[in-house]
Amino acid sequence: MKVLVTGATGFVGSRLVPALDAAGHDVTALVRDAARYEPPSSSVRVVEGDLLEPGSFDAALDVDAAYYLVHSMRSGPDFEDRDRRAAENFADAASEAGVERVGYLGGLGEDRDRLSEHLRSRREVERVLSEGTYALTTLRAAILIGAGSASFEMIVQLASRLPVMVTPRWVETPCQPIFVDDAIDYLVGVLDVPETAGETYEIGGPDVLTYREILTRVGRIRGHEPRIVPVPILSPKISSLWIGLVTDVPAAVARPLIEGLKNPVVVRDHRIESLIDVDSTQFDEAVRRALDDGRGEDVGGDGRSRHGEGTSDGTAAGVSEGPAADESPNRPAASEGSSDR
Repeated sequence: MKVLVTGATGFVGSRLVPALDAAGHDVTALVRDAARYEPPSSSVRVVEGDLLEPGSFDAALDVDAAYYLVHSMRSGPDFEDRDRRAAENFADAASEAGVERVGYLGGLGEDRDRLSEHLRSRREVERVLSEGTYALTTLRAAILIGAGSASFEMIVQLASRLPVMVTPRWVETPCQPIFVDDAIDYLVGVLDVPETAGETYEIGGPDVLTYREILTRVGRIRGHEPRIVPVPILSPKISSLWIGLVTDVPAAVARPLIEGLKNPVVVRDHRIESLIDVDSTQFDEAVRRALDDGRGEDVGGDGRSRHGEGTSDGTAAGVSEGPAADESPNRPAASEGSSDR
């Protein structure tokens, strides 16, 4: 099958491209700057384009299926508007080109739970994409555990650097993280299951944890289990400024992630588990593999970033979610992911 991956340089996209290639698909990677992108194999076609510039990416749409993995949270406070416009441009162009299927990695969270800006943006992108003439398959996830995600780096650095951590009361919110490789297996798998076309599914790992448990277990694995003290008056703004001081995650990125903590993100719909066989990775094992990942050079032994900011938020719904989609790295364009859960 001819398959396009938008956000090909991002946290999720950079893993999905080689997985699709290995599965035998003819893969096209959409990037903003082809000179800076090295495809995983010579069989991967590279096309330059920007989803915020209609017409610039039409050459990439001669495919049967496409994955939309773009998120522009790092582009500034207007990320919701950028995400909406990019999705609208893609939906229009993909429909015009006759693309048959589109896959989207969104975020878990119930609409009635007063979603954070980050989660609302993911859900709005999902709504925009659903208006295309193709069959949209949406996978909703919480935190994606993997090296290179801003949310995972934030968790690792907090758990590694602070003996005592003062947190918002939302630290007791339940979350169901998933190892990024397992999420990739689901994304690749939907192409082989025709009945997933036009459907929305929820994916998660085998462990449902509070954010307190996530922080303490990561700290334990790192050999430094923090003491966590929840307080009711710590606002997301104050929390994000504090995180910006003690981690390598900028406050502007941390705030929407922190705001997402208030939303429970737990799988309620398990239908996809009977359709796609994925050997789910336990949380502790996922963390160990992420820390040992040869590509995860961003988190050093002291928890500090070795090459600056992560290239994705690593969630599909915020630090309380999952990529799940890819994210633009401090640049205004939104045509390629560099995080994104």
